[in-house]
Order: sequence, then structure tokens, then C-alpha cells
Amino acid sequence: MRLLYSIAIGFYAIGVRIAALFNAKARLLSTGWKGWRNAIPFDRLEGRVAWFHASSLGEFEQARPVIEAFRKQYPDYKICLTFFSPSGYEIRKNYTGADLVCYLPPDTMRNARLFTRLIHPDIAFFVKYDFWFNYLNALKKRGTPTFIFSAIFRPSQYFFHWYGHWFANQLHIYRHIFVQNEESAHLLESIGIDNISVAGDTRYDRVTDIAKSAKPIPTIERFLSHSNTQTFKHSSIKTLVAGSSWEPDERNIKSFLDSYDKPLHLILAPHVIDESHLEAIEKLFGKERCVRFSSLDKSPDRTSADSNILIIDNIGMLSAIYQYATVAYIGGGFGKGIHNILEATAYHIPVCFGPNYQKFKEARDMIAAGAARSYNSADELSDILSRWLDSKEAYQEASSQCQSAMAKEGGSTVAIMNLIKASL
Repeated sequence: MRLLYSIAIGFYAIGVRIAALFNAKARLLSTGWKGWRNAIPFDRLEGRVAWFHASSLGEFEQARPVIEAFRKQYPDYKICLTFFSPSGYEIRKNYTGADLVCYLPPDTMRNARLFTRLIHPDIAFFVKYDFWFNYLNALKKRGTPTFIFSAIFRPSQYFFHWYGHWFANQLHIYRHIFVQNEESAHLLESIGIDNISVAGDTRYDRVTDIAKSAKPIPTIERFLSHSNTQTFKHSSIKTLVAGSSWEPDERNIKSFLDSYDKPLHLILAPHVIDESHLEAIEKLFGKERCVRFSSLDKSPDRTSADSNILIIDNIGMLSAIYQYATVAYIGGGFGKGIHNILEATAYHIPVCFGPNYQKFKEARDMIAAGAARSYNSADELSDILSRWLDSKEAYQEASSQCQSAMAKEGGSTVAIMNLIKASL
């Protein structure tokens, strides 16, 4: 089975190189793999090394609290951070919390042996569900304590089917598996895996830290003030922040705004910010009602007196923008799945999103707690948002439940670090 797995990985790597001829993301990955033995500055990793692997940007955000806690507790270790996806590497390749950031070479037996020899990790960490079995076996042969945290398992995964016996056995290689929920623990126990702890999701710790350290954004505050003499803090006008929106989300938000008869600010941060999408948003909502962040930011004397919709036309600000939200809308629920809701709930505000959220434990938990709502139609969205915006009691109840849920799920990083201490 291992040979078949390795052959499949080889074909996958060939497929990426072929796709690189036509696809920009595949091209970045292929370029990152090219000549990696000589291109990666392994000499930065002198002494003891901790290796952290994150598939993409989302997994990095889960890894970051543990990386930074590890760095603080064990400052003599060098940290190697690897990514599989260009969307993670290209954004975090200059992350100062690691001594070396690079792509993970394809998981062939030869690459796994050579890469682990070159980075010589004394301890290794994987995040969520990035399982690379040749790397796991290379770490096992080196005697490297290996962990996976914020892991989540579902019955549909191959580990839990008749053909997944070999894959399930590889999970014994981990020194410990930190899972997000009891369901994952029970699934692993059903196939004989008992080196597990329910430690929750480290993203709760990460977003809480972000919210606590969020700095004011003068351009946003000027937009919300509606004049140079009235500050947003004294404004009675409430604010809806829509994060990572797609076209179906935007159409439904437009329908809500058309039906809502009270003054309201909308801050819209679309997931795609190319010019054609920005122009489509302006056309949908009415260009006279919209102002782009970039134009407002470049004109310090300009106010938003004639505009109540601010379009965020950049990447990287959304987590801080939620500090200004009365309620939040999270996009993606009419596509493959919703985007990050925790960046918003970290500020203890109620959130809503479309129907495709079932794969996301945090969304299910927030709905169960009464801190979030999902909807299927524009009319349903209007009912949800109007109730939160117009009823002080309904809003405070949702906000209180959000705060309680965030507090309940926090502390994963501490639990992980306490167990790791015994392995070093």
C-alpha cells in the first residue's frame, strides 16, 4: 500500500507541473518545488529544530498560537515552517516567528528521507488534517516525537472504511493527536487509536489574541462618523460588516438593505477584489451610495456624508474591521462553504451566513449556542438581521451567548503545550 501511495504522489506531482502551464497557483507550487534541495537555506536551522507544517493560510492561523507559545517557552529551538499551498506560503513567507519558511516538497519516500535529514527536526507538528505518510514514516525512523493538533475527523474519511486500514495504522506514528471534538475522539477510538486528547481548536486562541490587540482604523472611523464633527462612537447608526462575500451573498444583502427602513452602515469586504467584481458591487448597490476604502484612505479630508456603503478593496484588514460591527455577515455559504466566522465572533457579535456551513464545527456550535444563524432566502436574512438590529434584548442575548461560546472553546494552546513539555 505504501508503494501505491508513493506512486500516486508521484503522479500528483507530475500533474501539478503540467497544470503549471495553465494555472497560476499550480505554477507557484511547481516553482517552489523546483530545485528545492539547493534553493532552501537549510543552514538557518543550526541546533535543535521544531518543525511545523501547515497546509495553507487557514491552518497556519491554527498553528500560529502554538508556534508563538513554543517560541516563547523554548527560545533555543529554531523553527521551520512549511506550507503545501501557495495561498499560505506566498502570504506568510516572511513570517518572523519562524527561522525558515518554505514549501513542503512532494511526499515521495526519497523526498521525505532527504528533507527530514536536512531540517533534522527534534520535534514535529502537523495541523488539522494534513496527512503525509512518507514524511510520517521518515520521522518515525528518526525517532522524532510527532504531533497533530486541531485535528478533526469525519466518518466519511478513508480511515474509517474497509479500504483505509493501512492509512489508519499510520496514525499510530503520532506521539499524540489533539482533536477538536468528542466525535473525532470516538471515531479514532473505534479503529484502535487511543493516543488522543480533546483539546479544541487553536483558532479560538488566535482570533481572541487578534481581537484584544486590534488597533483603531482611522479611515473606517471617519467613514462611520458621517462628518468631521461627529465621531462614530457617538453615532446611533448601526453597522453591518459583511466579510468574504461572493455575488450571491451581495445580492441578498442588497435585498435586505432595500427592505430595511432605518439608517445603517454597510462595510463590505468581498472575497475577490479584482476590478470587475468591485464594479459589479458598485452597480448592484448604486455607485452613488458606495465609496472604496482606497479612495477614502487617500483623501484625508473626504467624509462619507453621501455614502453608507464602504467597499474594502484590499486584503488583510477584515479581522480588525469586525471591531466596528454591530452584526456580521460571513460569505461563502452559497458556494463551497462559509469563510472564517471566528474572526467576527472574537468581538462577541452575532453572525449570520448561508446554508453551506455543515462542515464547519465552529459554525454548528455557534448556531447551537444561539450566537449565529443560517439562512436560505433573502426574506429569511432580513428577518434575522432586523431582529438583531432592532431588538436590544435579542441582540444582547446573541452577543452574550457568543461571548460564552468563545470563552468555553479557548485554552487549546495551553493544553497542547502542557503535554508537549513531557516530550522535550
